[in-house]
Amino acid sequence: MKLMGQTFELLKKEIILEWRSKYAFNGILLYIVSTVFVCYISFNLNPGFKGSQGYPIVWNILFWIIMLFASVNAIAKSFLQESKSRLLYYYCIAHPQAIILSKTIYNALLMGLLSILAFIVYSVFFTNTVNDLFFYFVIVLLGSTSFSTVFTMISAIASKAGNNGTLMAILSFPVIIPVILLLIKVSKAAMDGIDRSLSLGSIGVLLAINVIVIASSLILFPYLWRD
Repeated sequence: MKLMGQTFELLKKEIILEWRSKYAFNGILLYIVSTVFVCYISFNLNPGFKGSQGYPIVWNILFWIIMLFASVNAIAKSFLQESKSRLLYYYCIAHPQAIILSKTIYNALLMGLLSILAFIVYSVFFTNTVNDLFFYFVIVLLGSTSFSTVFTMISAIASKAGNNGTLMAILSFPVIIPVILLLIKVSKAAMDGIDRSLSLGSIGVLLAINVIVIASSLILFPYLWRD
């Protein structure tokens, strides 16, 4: 019960700080809009491409690439922006598991909101060819949660190695590649209107990855926290 109380208070602190500055939210939203607009201009250089058979595939892959880099930019600052004095203060007042849980939940909420806005902006600029819109929307939320769990833990590890952003990219690569491939596969099935039951296996794998990453965070982060 004490752990949940600390997690809630730390989560509330993260939300209040973000609401006051809106630094991460505005920065990532600007990145998403500008990237989508640049891609829109590039696609318009080839007017016949929107009617081609390869358009839905490129539409889907491009969306997840944008979300991947948006997630890296948003979540990399989870621990990398924290000063040593603030981390020491957290060490004195809160359990390490409450800290990693609050960061993970906050990043999931932030990326969930940004994913919804990104999907809306993306659909405005590009012709939406999704047949099962609700299922695709659910996958977008699941994907944003997967990015949050993975990058939050990697950010915690990188923060203990001299706040090395390059290390975060290297460590996250083996974990995030299977996730992004699964997301592309399942979302493409939603675009084609394939029966949802055929994608349950892939969704189960994504959920399992999230559970494993969160469990690993809860087990390993207290040891990282002591260093």
